[in-house]
Amino acid sequence: MQQTLAVDEAPPFKPRRRIGRPAFGTLLFLLYIFLLAPLLIVFVIAFESNQYLSFPPQGFTLKWFEMLPSESIFVDGMKVTLVVAASVTVIVLAIGVPAALALDRYEFKGKGALHAFFLSPLLVPSIVLALGLVLILTPLGLTNTYEGIIIGHVAITFPFVVRTTLMSLTTADTSCEAAARILGAGAWTVFRRITLPLIRSGVIAGGIIAFIVSFDEAVISLFVAGSGLPTLPVQIFQYVSNSADAAVAALSVVLILISLGVVVVVERVMGLRKAL
Repeated sequence: MQQTLAVDEAPPFKPRRRIGRPAFGTLLFLLYIFLLAPLLIVFVIAFESNQYLSFPPQGFTLKWFEMLPSESIFVDGMKVTLVVAASVTVIVLAIGVPAALALDRYEFKGKGALHAFFLSPLLVPSIVLALGLVLILTPLGLTNTYEGIIIGHVAITFPFVVRTTLMSLTTADTSCEAAARILGAGAWTVFRRITLPLIRSGVIAGGIIAFIVSFDEAVISLFVAGSGLPTLPVQIFQYVSNSADAAVAALSVVLILISLGVVVVVERVMGLRKAL
């Protein structure tokens, strides 16, 4: 009886407050703010009415966006960059996907060394690779040419296509390919109808990464092209060196919006997790 009274008189149980989830949410929010702060500042500066860069802005204007189409260095640089990035994407997909297939499906002597060679540009600093390309391309007369820039960009984007395609191949079910061969399908038919749809996400991811890396590459373009055929990143670098207005910030906003548009399209078409 006494034990029953003791239990009845005990204070009600109060569960502990779980501070872990709110703390984690706050930390994640601060991390996002830290990562996005430079972009937010660029967005604000792009509408700066002052003639020179300043923060906080003194007023609001759209003149920097209006001057972009008439700024020949940006237009010319964008044309060169788009031509190079598109060409590089097609080339690395054309040679990277077969290379990944060979590494995944066949056993041959020196396979590990060849795999390491394909991925080696990821380990070499861009400045070292750029200098080596200049020493090789100059005697061939390929500096300040589209061919030279494309060769340099292919060297640094090729590993990404190989990596993403290999990841898709290692997780793909090969039983469908075996069944197609048993039923009499040729090698090209099996690849086009079976293998390629299975690894489509890795191929698309590799192509997207190759385009972005080529579009953004500045060091190799600066060494190989210089002032003869400058890409957009090189033009931006030279413009910032000589000017201190907000035109570059406006151009950055445009590029950011284009990138967001690409992300939205990829998400709508196949989903970012499948693509990347």
